[in-house]
Amino acid sequence: MTTERRYVIRLACPDRTGIVAAIAGFLAEVGGWIVEAAYHTDPETNWFFTRQEVRADSLPFGVGELRARFGEVARGLSPQSDWSVIDTGDRRRVVILVSKEGHCLYDLLGRVQSGELDVDVKAVVGNHTDLAPITRAHGIPFHHVPFPTDPDGKSASWAQLRQLVDAAKPDAVVLARFMQILPAEVCADWAGKALNIHHSFLPSFVGARPYHQAHRRGVKLIGATCHYVTAELDAGPIVEQGVIRVDHGDAVADMVRKGRDIEKVVLARGLRAHLESRVLVHGNKTVIL
Repeated sequence: MTTERRYVIRLACPDRTGIVAAIAGFLAEVGGWIVEAAYHTDPETNWFFTRQEVRADSLPFGVGELRARFGEVARGLSPQSDWSVIDTGDRRRVVILVSKEGHCLYDLLGRVQSGELDVDVKAVVGNHTDLAPITRAHGIPFHHVPFPTDPDGKSASWAQLRQLVDAAKPDAVVLARFMQILPAEVCADWAGKALNIHHSFLPSFVGARPYHQAHRRGVKLIGATCHYVTAELDAGPIVEQGVIRVDHGDAVADMVRKGRDIEKVVLARGLRAHLESRVLVHGNKTVIL
């Protein structure tokens, strides 16, 4: 992430002529110095998408007034406009959910420690305690929330977990091989900020044990998918994907070992895109700008 403070403007709305001119004209009028701009039009849905970065020091007012003024522009373009203004000066907050497997957590904590991911990890929450030592070694609080098999106990666990997560007011909730299916109401509350890493190149091999499924099918490529969490299992909008080659001599254990490498990379890329406000969601698809 850049160290220069910027305001990130995102807009999605029905496409028509004059959108770019309206945005550029507004920013020119207030003195906004555009340092990055990207545009996309989806001909199937006739929707327009843009993401723009403006130097914060080029404007004579703060982010609050920018939001108010740009909101008027967005509503003028269409009452259906979906827009946001993000201040990169506000450090992004993350909560990570884990189970027993630690490769994704180790990777994320390493990137945070090195400064590659400039985020504030507010907490790690696990349904087992295996990853508590590494979390605390990084100076991050670890919370253990066990998930019993009985419905009443599991419901209480979800209530506790939601309280811990929501108290941190995170910009992203990362399911780093959490291995629990989020209830529909949790998916709704965390819509657009809960990111999952699935150890398969979706939509292939959804659900549990995808490497076993892939091995039985005799695939030559395995992959991983970072996607937003929705109530439909492993079917949320896809943010990032990657693959790695396997062959007929690979056992399931070999696929798991190779797959872990791609899982780490894909999750880190997806989280970065989300935190940099590069992901625009429309329906069940994403535009990455």
